[in-house]
Order: sequence, then C-alpha cells, then structure tokens
Amino acid sequence: MRQKPTVLASEIVASSRLFRVEQLQLRFANGVERTYERLASKGTGYGAVMIVAMADARHALLVEEYCAGTDDYQISLPKGLIEPGEDVLVAANRELMEEAGFGAHQLELLAELSLSPGYMSQKIQVVLARDLYAQSLPGDEPEPLRVDQVDLGELSALVEHPQFSEGRALAALYLVRDLLTQRGEFTL
Repeated sequence: MRQKPTVLASEIVASSRLFRVEQLQLRFANGVERTYERLASKGTGYGAVMIVAMADARHALLVEEYCAGTDDYQISLPKGLIEPGEDVLVAANRELMEEAGFGAHQLELLAELSLSPGYMSQKIQVVLARDLYAQSLPGDEPEPLRVDQVDLGELSALVEHPQFSEGRALAALYLVRDLLTQRGEFTL
C-alpha cells in the first residue's frame, strides 16, 4: 500500500454558506511537493443519502428539479442531507417523502459513493427503498418536484436523456439492477 503524502500546510482560502475551499500543501513519499485544492464540507460531517426507490419490480422513481450547477432542470434520484443525529435509513425515508411523496416500508443501505474524490471530501450513501406507500413531508425545495420513473431494463436509454447527467445516480441504478438480478428478483 502506498504511503499517503504528508500535509505540510492546510488553509481555508474561500468560504460560503455551504462550502469551504481548502488549500493543501503536500509532500509525496518521493519528495515531490504540490498544492492541491479541495471542496470541503462545512464541518457538519453528517453526509447525504441517495435513494433508489422501487415503484414496482422494474421501475425506480426519478425526480426532476432545478440544478444550479448545470443551470437546468435535471432528472435524478431523490437525495438529500442527513440531519444531525439522524440515522441513514431514517434520512433516506424522510428525503423520499419530501422529494417524491412516498415512504418505504423496506430500506436497505447498499453502498457509499464518492462524489468527486479528487476535489471533494463528501460522500453519499446509496439506499434501496421498496414497498412504497404514499406519504408526503414538506421539504426545502422552492417548488414541487415532478416525479417520473425509469425501467431498470432500459438504463442505457436513460443515459441519452438530455435531462439526465448525474453519474452517481446512474451508478446507483446499475448497482440496484445488478443486486436485484443476483437475487433473482429482476430479469432483463
């Protein structure tokens, strides 16, 4: 296993309501020194959840919302921050109710994904939600989100959709499809 670089200095060089930009001075084991910058969390460290909510044996729920990063409406999986002291599965169910208007009787933690490990410290927990029931909670979205569905057998077509571009959502959908296929609960 490689030796991690030595941190020579660390400084917050920019900060906003949601983000901090941290500059790191690093020395690698071979003596090479470099400056890296990363988007660091504001220190809450509670993380986030992304939910693959199965409407039935083949279809997962998607939500459409405005995304400031792309300055466009995008479709993706329901997701959100974990509140202080909140269990991951409780957070997933709450976010599902807030964003899609459904709760789930069955929740299963599947994986933890990095968002962009070269530039960000944040990670997201992928949760499979099944046995859905109608239940809404008020959320922090400025407008109602449109709810849609995707057939797990047609994920390659989803990649071509002009409003779908989130790689971590695609990874989560393939992860669920593979898991359900391995369990004998899904066939293409």
